[in-house]
Amino acid sequence: MYNAYFNLRENPFNLSPDPAFLYRSPQHEEALANLIYGVQSRKGFIVLTGEVGTGKTTMLECLRDYLDSQRIEFAFIFNSRINADQFFEMIAYDFGLHCNHKSKPEVLHSLNELLIQKANEGRTTVLLLDEAHNLEWDVLEEVRLLGNLENPRIGKLLQIILSGQPELDRKLESPNLRQLKQRIVLRCHLRPFSESETMEYINYRLAKAGMKQQNVLPPSVMAEIHARTQGIPRLINAVCDNMLLTAFAMEEKLGTMEMLDEVCADLRLDWPGRRPRGRSDYQGDPYGPIRSGYSKRES
Repeated sequence: MYNAYFNLRENPFNLSPDPAFLYRSPQHEEALANLIYGVQSRKGFIVLTGEVGTGKTTMLECLRDYLDSQRIEFAFIFNSRINADQFFEMIAYDFGLHCNHKSKPEVLHSLNELLIQKANEGRTTVLLLDEAHNLEWDVLEEVRLLGNLENPRIGKLLQIILSGQPELDRKLESPNLRQLKQRIVLRCHLRPFSESETMEYINYRLAKAGMKQQNVLPPSVMAEIHARTQGIPRLINAVCDNMLLTAFAMEEKLGTMEMLDEVCADLRLDWPGRRPRGRSDYQGDPYGPIRSGYSKRES
């Protein structure tokens, strides 16, 4: 809506994960390198964790692009609210297995054949599990058992990447999952951005969208955006998108603190040190005190 006004080719702060807009901070470079290394080296189990909105799904999308470019077979399960039967059915669909998808023995047999075929071709196979912190205990046990598919000469036939919120780490500490924990050979964790990284992130995305010399959001405003979003990329995107929209609506070319206050109020954004809103602060608001923003503590 505001792209033409600011001479942008596309929306710089889209909330959908987009590898083309990946800001390659040192931690993101390291995480992606570890994921690729784990796949190439047939390490078996790899865990990627991070708070809500820190870019885990974007990392998986980047990995998917890499797997596609290398013609590596993979399945991507993004809905983790499933039982064990549905888990195997989704594996069968995503890998395109020619078997009865509702029969666990047939799915395992067909999957084993696929893994052996790919291994004989000198290729590996990957299973990506997003939102893995939501997986039920019995499903995680089935995931562990899939890790037993290996060849003494080649190594692990299936590379399994579990991505989730910090609750996943806590889940893996449970005594009944100690066998799965022992099989994890690589761990990556995404933390929120520092203030300097937040500024670089905003400048990078605007430059990627066509604004090479960013002059819409002054350093003081970007520093405050960092404080209020706590360095969480998804929240940074939401705030910056609304800031540009507000500037466009007001026919201004410069974002201000007043605009930021308005945007944060609209998003019901909370941050450390902010005075909680009382019921009177929402008078005239048809949605009442329902928060549409996020806090770092949310899961």
